[in-house]
Amino acid sequence: MEIKAFFDDPTFTLTYVVWDEQTKDAVVIDSVLNYDPLSSRTSTESLDELSAFIRERGLRLHWALETHAHADHLSGAQALKKRFDAKTAIGDDITVVQETFKGVFDLEEDFATDGSQFDRLVAHRETLSAGSLEVRAIGTPGHTPACLTYQIGDAIFTGDALFMDDYGTGRCDFPKGSAVDLYASIQDHLYTLPDETRVFPGHDYMPDGRELRYETTIGKSKARNPHLRPETALEEFVSLREARDRALDAPRLLYQSVQFNVNGGRFFPPASNGIRYFKLPVNMRTPTDDVGEPL
Repeated sequence: MEIKAFFDDPTFTLTYVVWDEQTKDAVVIDSVLNYDPLSSRTSTESLDELSAFIRERGLRLHWALETHAHADHLSGAQALKKRFDAKTAIGDDITVVQETFKGVFDLEEDFATDGSQFDRLVAHRETLSAGSLEVRAIGTPGHTPACLTYQIGDAIFTGDALFMDDYGTGRCDFPKGSAVDLYASIQDHLYTLPDETRVFPGHDYMPDGRELRYETTIGKSKARNPHLRPETALEEFVSLREARDRALDAPRLLYQSVQFNVNGGRFFPPASNGIRYFKLPVNMRTPTDDVGEPL
């Protein structure tokens, strides 16, 4: 099994291609469609680089997998489906996320919250076949209710649940997020894996200015993770996680990303003028009157 990482600098996102060198069977995990919020324009630089690699290696892409509905970048899964006839998959609790954000964004009544925007909804402990590759899903909710970790061979791809061993864990302050759930996900489902299991996170934020890293192990995470180790009490983790989350800024592309990604990685249809729009809620947590005065 071979693994190639691609890094998107503006969003600190790691995309992975995993493939069997003998059969050329492959999957992609957490692809990126580039988006500039200032010009409100998408581009495909990251997808083009990824696609060129897949073609140069002669890989047969079976799945464009999502660890969750991302809140910091637009998914490129549908573009990969179009380019390579791959199928898209995400955790089956995406329905909870869709129902939540249908209300937040006041989406159209006919917006489906049954996950039908994806080709496959994957349950905890379910296995996907990708030719000679077997992909095992591990439910790791907490960052969102629908977060999955994918296990392929001796490697796991943890999305926003577990980061590098010197950085910590994912935030839990998005709607329906839960530090209690994340604690259980990591302690019960990830830290029970063999110590030599390789860990590939969904982001690297390069703490203290160090160089990019994207591979660690369960053993190193258990020994070094600054947020959560096997001996960490639930109350200690929840207190730390919630305090840290209160101090974090919202992701730069939060509202654009979530709208796009709960729709399976697609824009909503154009308006009557032929232009596509994102809805951006204003002062959602600190309401104002119509001139901006706090209520």
